[in-house]
Amino acid sequence: MGEHVAGKSIVITGAGNGFGRLTAGRLGALGARITCIDIDGDAAGQTAQAIRDAGGTAHAVKADVTSIEDMRGAVAEAVEQYGAIDVMVNNAGTMPLAFIADHAKALPAWSRCIDINLKGTLHGCVAVHDQMMAQGRGHIINLSSIYGNHSAAGAAVYGATKAAIDYFTHALRQEARGKIKVTVIKPTGVMNTGLAGTVVNQAAGVGLMGNNVAAFYEDLKKSMSGEGGSVVDPETMDYAFLDPEPIADAIVHVIDQPWGISISDVTVRAAAEYYIN
Repeated sequence: MGEHVAGKSIVITGAGNGFGRLTAGRLGALGARITCIDIDGDAAGQTAQAIRDAGGTAHAVKADVTSIEDMRGAVAEAVEQYGAIDVMVNNAGTMPLAFIADHAKALPAWSRCIDINLKGTLHGCVAVHDQMMAQGRGHIINLSSIYGNHSAAGAAVYGATKAAIDYFTHALRQEARGKIKVTVIKPTGVMNTGLAGTVVNQAAGVGLMGNNVAAFYEDLKKSMSGEGGSVVDPETMDYAFLDPEPIADAIVHVIDQPWGISISDVTVRAAAEYYIN
């Protein structure tokens, strides 16, 4: 594992925590040269320092994905550091689940969601596009969600941004054929990430579970109390609450391919998850 990762210059947004930090650490351990981007410069710096402490190569850049100027500057710094950008992982995101009736409270979070999830992904792609085309090869990975598969009550805005990322990603793949390979990763519901803290109305998660909602909350309560049993054990078919690690592993897997092999779509689910999309 890692034969096609070692030596690659990889840029990761939202690298200060969650999927981003976890993925950066895994790729750094495999010999990639990592540019850790986050709006929280201290958090990005901690991720980069952890990679260096483990013997890897990484540096941090404070940048806001909603600013194309910030992203162009961060990409320029990555090129200056490592001479190229082989992979761009557009990971930064927010998940302000809320019903439309929650608009008085949710509207600012929804606007920020559009700016980060959709515009941020666009900015990341635009910032590396010309560099990758000039290199003659590159790989862009965009983080979407199963919420982008179908409409779900409580996720009108968040789901719309993720559906837009799907569409955008595949259009880019068609345009960049033979020069840039493009992948969309769709995490299912994942516990223990920073995204949970951006939810506006916890009840809005019901749209993704349908009739499974009662069982979900019953088992979630058990898992949070340490009594989850088989539903939190990935070695069993009862595994229902996906940890972040398999998503990071999926990102590593799509990068760890020969240049001529492109894995365009990946969804990772727990075998017994409650989500219906």
